[in-house]
Amino acid sequence: MFKIKQYLLILTATLLFISCKKDFLDVQARDRVGDDAVWASTNNADLFLNDIYNQLPDMNNETEHLEQYTDNSDVGVTWMAGYSSIRVANITPSNLPRGPWDMWYWGKESNNDSRTGNYEKIRKCNLFITKVGASALPEDYKKERIAEARFLRAMYYHWLWMAYGGVPVITNVLDNLTQGDDIYVPRSTSKQTFEFIDKELGEIADILPEKQSEPGRATKGAALTLKGWCELFYASPLRNSGDVANPGGDLERWKLAAKTNKQVIDLGVYDLYPDFRNLFLRVGNNSTESIFARQYMEGKGGQLEGKEGPTIVNGVQQAWGNFQPTQELVDEFSMANGKAIYEPGSGYNPQQPYVGREKRFYQTILFNGSPWQGDTLRMVVGLGRKTANEIDLGYTSDVTHTGYYACKRLDEKILGSDNRANSTSYQNYMFFRFGEVLLSFAEAENEVNGPTAEVLAAVNKVRTRAGNLPTVEATYGTVNKQQMRDIIRRERRVELAFEDRRWWDVLRWKIADRMMDGSTGVLNRPEKGMVITGTATLTYTPVNVSNRLFLPKMYIMPIPQHVLDRNPAIRAQSGGEDNWQNGQNPGY
Repeated sequence: MFKIKQYLLILTATLLFISCKKDFLDVQARDRVGDDAVWASTNNADLFLNDIYNQLPDMNNETEHLEQYTDNSDVGVTWMAGYSSIRVANITPSNLPRGPWDMWYWGKESNNDSRTGNYEKIRKCNLFITKVGASALPEDYKKERIAEARFLRAMYYHWLWMAYGGVPVITNVLDNLTQGDDIYVPRSTSKQTFEFIDKELGEIADILPEKQSEPGRATKGAALTLKGWCELFYASPLRNSGDVANPGGDLERWKLAAKTNKQVIDLGVYDLYPDFRNLFLRVGNNSTESIFARQYMEGKGGQLEGKEGPTIVNGVQQAWGNFQPTQELVDEFSMANGKAIYEPGSGYNPQQPYVGREKRFYQTILFNGSPWQGDTLRMVVGLGRKTANEIDLGYTSDVTHTGYYACKRLDEKILGSDNRANSTSYQNYMFFRFGEVLLSFAEAENEVNGPTAEVLAAVNKVRTRAGNLPTVEATYGTVNKQQMRDIIRRERRVELAFEDRRWWDVLRWKIADRMMDGSTGVLNRPEKGMVITGTATLTYTPVNVSNRLFLPKMYIMPIPQHVLDRNPAIRAQSGGEDNWQNGQNPGY
């Protein structure tokens, strides 16, 4: 470790994407490579690969998370994309959100654009694969590191594919000086793009080890989990109902998703972490539940507590309050007896709405009366917004607009004001974890065979973690496929809240604009919060806090205008199975 750090000083290294024992990331990557010496040693080659890891979305420093595009969370301030574009359907080829931390950003819009798009990251992957493949480095090193680069390339492609549908699939290093117009690559179809990602991940899963000695590197489980997630997305109604790419539903897609997610389960490498609250804190870093995570270290941490934490704590503003759960999300958490609040026998009292709820509720939501950092949070009308958290229905401050904050992923020991200044939170950000794999397997298997014993076992494992809830059978008895589907979807929403999954789930289930029964979709309904009034006796009244608009075309983002302007090969594409018009997605 000491020699590595000496080496870093010589290289004037910047510590990237790391924690104190993650030596493989304690090096600076080089973007510009004009010297064959870079590919002459494993240390130097790792410099380049580490930069590709580092460019994964830095979600613990993001202000606006995907949750804020959805019915799970309100938007903290009006300038954010979730408020200014997504929520009002103001999306055009020249005005589209790039996703949190540029998650699906295509590429630079101009020479003055300092951001790094996914195709620039993909180019780096291609360059690494080409250069290392042609090098004289040890074969074992080349094989494993190239597989890691292919995994990262698949990560960047999968975000593009989920956002835009079919995209250009490029696996070589393009150079306009030597290739001329050949650098203009047309879009592959949505199906072709999926098949490329799926095949890549299947191949590299056979190369990558089940465990890495250095946390943060891609593994066999990470490759299979990304593969299973893409297969689940491809099997779901958005891409499997005839409305977008495939005429009619294909049961084989669900079978494939179930098989791959079951492979992850059967590896025997992963298990649920017993403490749901601590899973997302530093003590839970790289636990048996974590499959692939962005790593953080001392001096290079995150700002979660300062950006997302409750606004007013102990009478002063501590944070920006950008995690603001909606009443809709709050209502999805079950009672401790396992029943939903609206079901007979639940015991729910709307005038004591926070009593008797499941454990995950208290490990996720901060509500009126919640303890936090030695304070008791108060959202009651009349208490004000300078020393308390009175609901702000006028969007004039950072104080909650819904009557709630979230505590999930936030370390109560870290003051928000200190955190914003010093990036003092060091919990990892998990892109994939075992709890989600269990629910993904259950969802796919239920679509194929209904609520089998394996489906129930997977869902129950999640529900009953540390005595959170009784089993499905104990709560509901025998259930059919539709009932199980509803249970799984509710479990995903609650279990994965504030993990940036709800947006993709709402899209792939095609429930944003309208539901399967024809009723109003979840992103076309008014968003609700909780107004609390009174003194000795409090009155709880759910109210509309904002309106939303989601148009059917928004299930797929438009191809950015600057891409169409520059790429004649894309502009020449019309019709086909994805129904493009001059390279653009339908409706734009």
